[in-house]
Amino acid sequence: GELPYLLKVLAAAQPLSLQTHPSRDQAEAGFSREDREGIEIDAPTRMYHDPHSKPELICALTPFEALCGFRGIDATVALLRRLGATALADHLDRNGLQSTVRALYTGAFAIDETVASCRDATAQLGAAPQAEAQPEAALVATLADRYPGDPSVVVTLLLNRVTLAPGESIFLGPGNLHAYLRGAGVEVMGASDNVVRGGLTAKHVDVDELLAVLDIEVLDSPRTAPVEAGPGAWRYDTPHTPFRLWRYEVAGDLRHTATGRELLLCTGGSTDAISCGEVVYLAADERITLRGNATVFRVEER
Repeated sequence: GELPYLLKVLAAAQPLSLQTHPSRDQAEAGFSREDREGIEIDAPTRMYHDPHSKPELICALTPFEALCGFRGIDATVALLRRLGATALADHLDRNGLQSTVRALYTGAFAIDETVASCRDATAQLGAAPQAEAQPEAALVATLADRYPGDPSVVVTLLLNRVTLAPGESIFLGPGNLHAYLRGAGVEVMGASDNVVRGGLTAKHVDVDELLAVLDIEVLDSPRTAPVEAGPGAWRYDTPHTPFRLWRYEVAGDLRHTATGRELLLCTGGSTDAISCGEVVYLAADERITLRGNATVFRVEER
């Protein structure tokens, strides 16, 4: 049968789309609904290509920047006031996160005016010496020019800005609103093509479906800390996923027996069995010995 996970190397030179992924129940319902509606599987308006969830984990290979989940309300209100976006700060302070996100996406909160005021405020800050210390401002200015009138430009200000060092990771569960900004990383995800986009893209955006799928709760800790499982070995634990990611810094010999269907990816150095840029598939109970010096990622089936 098919593997229940996908393995990718992702490299973002500029911000990618703001998006989320459904839970299994949402995916099953959405897939059935779009089938009943007669939407072709390859239609640009199709969001549900299969009845599966798509949890994601990305582990940085280079310094990596992303938006991931919603920041705490108090911290966001303070940030908005620093940017001069006082109307949005007041709305968030009075009405909370869910109401504010819905108001932005539905147009109930003067979207165009808010985008314009944020662009102006961040452009002014961008000329100031302290701009380098305010990455949220620089990001909004860039996105506002690229996607004029897109409410997601303002929604980015509500999200956690995460900078990962190589080896650090973030986990994106169902409903997590996220965007990758720049950098390279190893990405593992459930075997699904289901994407519900929020913006920062020319592709189809369905606001009603986005709001139905979104998990509009504060995410205090976006990072997923790896567990050191032995000398030169780290395990990335994730909840309710069909995969588990491991990272090895091979120095000498590493002997391994696959616990299920596994993929090995070498991202640096080389061994006698795998070199940088190569992938090896292991069937259950298959053995392999890595001899050399290399960085190797392993994805196991759960």
